[in-house]
Amino acid sequence: MSFKDMDYKPLLLVPLLALVTLPLVGSPSTWLTLTVAGLAMGMIVFIIASGLTLVFGLMDVLNFGHGVFIALGAFVATSVLGVMGDWTGSDQLWRNLAAVFAAMLVAMLVAGAVGLAFERFIVRPVYGQHLKQILITMGGMIIGEELIKVIWGPQQIPLPLPDAMKGAWLLGDAAVEKYRVFAVLVGALVFAGLAWTLARTKLGLLIRAGVQDREMVEALGYRVRSLFIGVFVAGSALAGLGGVMWGLYQQNVIPQMGAQVNVLIFIVIIIGGLGSTGGALIGALLVGLMANYTGFLVPKVALFSNIALMVAILLWRPQGVYPVANR
Repeated sequence: MSFKDMDYKPLLLVPLLALVTLPLVGSPSTWLTLTVAGLAMGMIVFIIASGLTLVFGLMDVLNFGHGVFIALGAFVATSVLGVMGDWTGSDQLWRNLAAVFAAMLVAMLVAGAVGLAFERFIVRPVYGQHLKQILITMGGMIIGEELIKVIWGPQQIPLPLPDAMKGAWLLGDAAVEKYRVFAVLVGALVFAGLAWTLARTKLGLLIRAGVQDREMVEALGYRVRSLFIGVFVAGSALAGLGGVMWGLYQQNVIPQMGAQVNVLIFIVIIIGGLGSTGGALIGALLVGLMANYTGFLVPKVALFSNIALMVAILLWRPQGVYPVANR
């Protein structure tokens, strides 16, 4: 799709939601704090959801076991950051960032490796069978959670922010937390990297061509199965990265955290349009903002606000804001 033909209406949803809530919140400083917090939450959810969006959009696989990679990434981060106490306890930001990036890298490598085994032994036998995919991947997630309990224990483990990333910057009367700004930047980089890879590289072209006409791509000498395995591993690694970000956002981790976040992930993917990376970004930002605004304005309905948001979007566009063609 060219920029000329692009539908820009969904892009207005995020600023529209923010502007509508400004008079309801009343205080501009409180609104700014809530907005930054919502964007940060949305970007973290996008990082997590982007992996599942890739897997479904390019492989047509409903992976309900995605949550295990989220939890795995978060628990790996507790181990990595735990042995880098001198770095996380430093008041120098670059040392804190080095520790966090090391945790992200290791988490992505571990989640990607486990994703490779998950695809080989759990997903591969049920390609093209959606009902069986849902059942067997949910079973895989349960097994994964139990293995996490065996390695790290069943209890909650703290995952505190590094010292220089704690606290907030003051913008007038508004307090903008440092880590939330960091989360927005990381999410933006992930989106830019995915968009560039899929749209501007030979690898992205081959993957998209493999979705549209697998036989032709294989006739040209490329192994589509290998490309798709790479997509699954990349999706698992992104879930691991998102798990690190979410664990630091919550400042603690539990084995069931992936299953808990799964609900938000599927709401985001449904809002965005199944398989759409750009749609997932819009859906994630809407979900993050809605959760923070309603949590402040009407706490009792906060749990149901994102479901209501999803219903409203689907009434407007039943296939999501940016559905993938030829699905």
